[in-house]
Amino acid sequence: MAYMTLLSMQHIDKSFFGKPANNDIFLEVQTGEIHALLGENGAGKTTLMNILFGIYPRDGGTIYWKEKEVNFSSPREAIKNRIGMVHQHFMLVPTLTVSENITLGIRSTGHPFPNRKSLNDNIRRLSHKYGLDVDPCALVSKLSVGEAQRVEIIKLLYRDVELLILDEPTAVLTPQEIERFFSVLKRLKEEGHSIILITHHIPEVMAITDRLTVLRGGSSIATVNTAETNREELSRLMIGRTLKPVVRGVRAGSAKKDNPRLDVKELDYSEYGHDKLQKISFSLYPGEILGIAGVDGNGQKELAECILGLRKVTQGTISLKGIHIEKLKVSERRKMGLAYISDDQQHDGIVMDMNLAENFLMKVHTDKNYIKNGFIDYKACSRVTEETISVYNIKAPGTNALARLLSGGNQQKLILARELTGNPSVIVALKPTRGLDIGAVEFIQKQLIEHRKKDCSVLLISVDLEELLALSDRIGVMNRGRIIKIMDNDERIDLTRIGLMMAGHSFEEKS
Repeated sequence: MAYMTLLSMQHIDKSFFGKPANNDIFLEVQTGEIHALLGENGAGKTTLMNILFGIYPRDGGTIYWKEKEVNFSSPREAIKNRIGMVHQHFMLVPTLTVSENITLGIRSTGHPFPNRKSLNDNIRRLSHKYGLDVDPCALVSKLSVGEAQRVEIIKLLYRDVELLILDEPTAVLTPQEIERFFSVLKRLKEEGHSIILITHHIPEVMAITDRLTVLRGGSSIATVNTAETNREELSRLMIGRTLKPVVRGVRAGSAKKDNPRLDVKELDYSEYGHDKLQKISFSLYPGEILGIAGVDGNGQKELAECILGLRKVTQGTISLKGIHIEKLKVSERRKMGLAYISDDQQHDGIVMDMNLAENFLMKVHTDKNYIKNGFIDYKACSRVTEETISVYNIKAPGTNALARLLSGGNQQKLILARELTGNPSVIVALKPTRGLDIGAVEFIQKQLIEHRKKDCSVLLISVDLEELLALSDRIGVMNRGRIIKIMDNDERIDLTRIGLMMAGHSFEEKS
């Protein structure tokens, strides 16, 4: 194939609240290539693509599309020029069918009463052609995450786009869905489409892309051919340094096993007549990280939320520092030193339309250090939030910036900073690093280790076995709402055995 420059973005600048999100960025994409836009959370990747797609106006620079200077003022204009974007959080109407979502805004033959059967047939042909099988008649609200993503892509292909921009497309997919998704991207490339893949996952970049551009701190660092680089070099380009392995060290609470910090016994939880948790029992000791492994959807979230008090247990007991807490309110459990890092920061971790200081205040609003003459001392809260932004390296325009303006990784850092304030005695961390870049993952893991060294107890629930092996003193395996086994994390641990237990196999101990 003869390659030509399809898109050229030169000297692109963009600032929010006086702080640059994009600074003198260069990006070139050729016809028929898969080009990664690689960088940490908050590096400016999505901002750059939102400028191209007409969502944000740029402060400076020039954009050339097919060698012609352009300035798209809206997504509609970008799509008209055959550029489409699938956002990380899908833009579908859940109450409409797949077919209605795909054709929304298009004046089809027979408008306003188009031949829906004919449209559905066209959608089926298009979906079969690219291996994006979906039911045109299905309600979007009934689709899985993977199916919804296929609908977003078909929606763009239906509009005959040449360039597809995919923002963190694998963040919500299972490994099997990712494999299938990559097959779709290869097929699209063979058909002559160009693809920009916004990501921070280096292994995916190495597996699927032709070239990549690395952004760091809002600037373009390098553009390289994927075949001529390696993971180590890309790590250095992304974060500006070599990653240091997380070292767990000696268990701080090894001498305190007679007195568990958190004790769960015979815990059951049912929802709409279905057993979600069954006879869950474990003890978590001071200065220990207890990892919980399992395939998503086997009761991990229900366990975390029962401990925090967001769900009411059906039966069993939860003790914190020797006190039964299963009937206490969330606020009362928090006052006893319980912290919670959620896996869904935008749903139950932060309030998107509140600023950073207000989000930080949600945990400390009853703390006397933040109250003056009976009223909340916003100056004190803003001052502490400003210090937190610095300590946790949160990339944000300032304490008054809305949480929605932060990248996913920086939103998670904000939650982490808030939850670790006041040195909690127990941290329940539910998939705290899922979807984050390597730098953010390293930072969060080190914070958990540091608190473990301070005698804090950590319940780490993760789907990442490598993370559990690196951080946990003991590892428990969950399957179908039960803990199959808890074992010490030592050199004898068998990953194959853990994988089989995650799949539901049980093993009897030999005498």
